[in-house]
Order: sequence, then C-alpha cells, then structure tokens
Amino acid sequence: MKISAIELYEYDLTYAHGTYAMSKGRSARQQPSNLVRVVTDDGIEGWGEAATLSGNYLPVFAAGTRAALRELAPLLIGQDPRRTSHLQRLMSSVLMGQANAKNAFDVACWDIFGKSVGLPIAELIGGVLSAELPIFEAVPLSSVEDSIAYVQKRSAEGILRYQIKIGDDPARDAARARAIAEAFPEIFFFVDANAGYTLLEAQVAMRALDDTGMFFEQPCRELADCALLRRTGRLPMIMDETVLNHADLYRAKYEVSAAAVNIKLGRLGGITPTVALRNAAQDLGMHFAIEDVWGGDVTSAAVSHVAASSSPEHLLHTSFFNDWTNEHVAGYQPRSRNGRGAAPAGPGLGITVDRALLGAPVASFP
Repeated sequence: MKISAIELYEYDLTYAHGTYAMSKGRSARQQPSNLVRVVTDDGIEGWGEAATLSGNYLPVFAAGTRAALRELAPLLIGQDPRRTSHLQRLMSSVLMGQANAKNAFDVACWDIFGKSVGLPIAELIGGVLSAELPIFEAVPLSSVEDSIAYVQKRSAEGILRYQIKIGDDPARDAARARAIAEAFPEIFFFVDANAGYTLLEAQVAMRALDDTGMFFEQPCRELADCALLRRTGRLPMIMDETVLNHADLYRAKYEVSAAAVNIKLGRLGGITPTVALRNAAQDLGMHFAIEDVWGGDVTSAAVSHVAASSSPEHLLHTSFFNDWTNEHVAGYQPRSRNGRGAAPAGPGLGITVDRALLGAPVASFP
C-alpha cells in the first residue's frame, strides 16, 4: 500500500458560544483550520485536521501550518501510510517542529491503517478501555454573570466538568473563579491561566484560591517558574503548554510535582507521539487530559480514539471540540451526550467527511 495522492482543504471554525477569550487579551470568534485527504493506490482515503488557536498561544500560526502542509505533502507520496513512526522520522528530517501540520498527516495515516484492516483506531493503539468518556468545556474569560450563565446553559446539556479561564488580574481572577464554583457546588471546576501569569501574579492567584482545592493549569510560561510556584502553593497543578516530549513530562512530574498533564495531538504531532507520551504518563502514575488545540469533527474523532484507549484510572477528561464549534464536516460525529462521549466504532476514525461541504482543494499532490 502506497500513498498516491494528497489534497489540502481550508475552512474556518467559528466558536459556538460567542467569543473564546483567554488570558492577556487573547480572544477570537473563529479560528482557521485545515483538512488533509490522503489517498492510497488501492483507493482508501484517510482524513486529518490541523487547526490553530491564534498565533500567540503556541509558537505556531495558521499561515505557517499551511506552508508546512505544502512542504510535507510531496514527501509522503509513495510512502506506506501504515508505517507511522517512519513517516514521523521522514517529516522531521525535513521540518523541525511544525507538529501541528505533522498531526494532520499522522491522523490521516492512522485513519487509513484502521480502514485497511477493518478496525477503529482505538483498537490499534491498545483497545478500548473506556466506552464512555468524561467531557469538559472551557469557560472563557468574561464577567462573573456571563460565566455563570454559560455554565448554567452547558450543564443543562450534561456537562459537569469545566476549565475556568484566568490569567489576567490575579485577585479578580480568583474572586471570579470562586464565585463560579460556589454557584455550582456539584460541578468539578479547575482553573487555567494558559501561561498568562508572571510568577508573582501566579503566587497571588494561587494563594487566593488555596482553600478551594481547584487544580491549577499552566500558570506560567516557563516550567521552572511553575516549579517555583509549586514549592510555595498547595493546589494540584496541571502542565500543558510546556510539555512537548518525554523529557518535559519527567520534569513536570519530578521538578514541578505536577499532578497531571494536558496532552494535545496538535502540540505533539499526531496520534503516534501522543500515544507514546500518554503511555509514559501512565507508567509514571500521572493523570492526564487528552485533547487538541482546536478543531472540528475530524479532530474530535482522533482525540476520542486516544482517550478511549487510555487507562480510565489516569484519564481526567477529554474534549470534543465539535461541541465548541459551529461547522461540521462529518455530520457532527462523534457527538457527546449528557456530558459523556465515545470513540466511533467504525474502521479508522469511524466518521465520513462530506467533501461537498469543502469545495475544491486549495492544493493537490502530486
């Protein structure tokens, strides 16, 4: 089996709940996304997605991802899509980093692999361990009143786990997070600064929230600052943006004493490196969330397979980004219900992308 053709598509994903706002003024009502269609010489097609969350969340941006996709696509023509580790090495021999673009091709190749043997991806990466996945959603930075209204609306749909965005003024952030949590005592909340705090600001916020017991996600940009913060604060910490490889994972546990890590396909480069890091986290006895930086139906399907094949004792929760966005290229599948999700049972990703919704590809190879 060889890759015979690759098509690239572009579309915008609009946020379903108005404005998605994070720390330090980072906000958006829509984000660009990219779909790749990889076709083999025996007619099997695989799909992958690479979406970006602005250019100031991670050192990656939409135009850079799109350029990287065009750089990598010709390299994959003629390759066996089932040799995912080989393809990772091949892509890295040409482009250092650019994990977001590599993610799209890696997922598409796993989709092909699953279809070629008639099995869902989850079965190929360890088997389904969780038939039901706990789903979380983010509460964007806004007023206390708007935040409470958001939680009321989404909890009526069964969502009972929320990430409260913080990272601006630490005293106001702490007061807002406390007010939200007190309004819904039966719901699990944790806070996420998206690396927006200085060490001093993070210390103020953590001290103000100390008695709540809330998990505190990625308070500072530097892992060393997070380690210093952990020595003076008692809240459990989750590392996110700073964990890119196994070395970072070990530092997160043994230097930061992090309770958990957020593992994202687009930050690592696809299912192949994500499963490797997830397995290492499980071996280290760490908890983790499985998700991505942004995306729609294709991203949600890929995330669901990794989450479903994870140890349920270590999986905190996962996200279905197609609940966060309006556009659905695969019939709004997979879909969460009552705050729970599941990996599709069909071969590969287990979803069908409707090409009629995409228009013509923006680039084709060869």
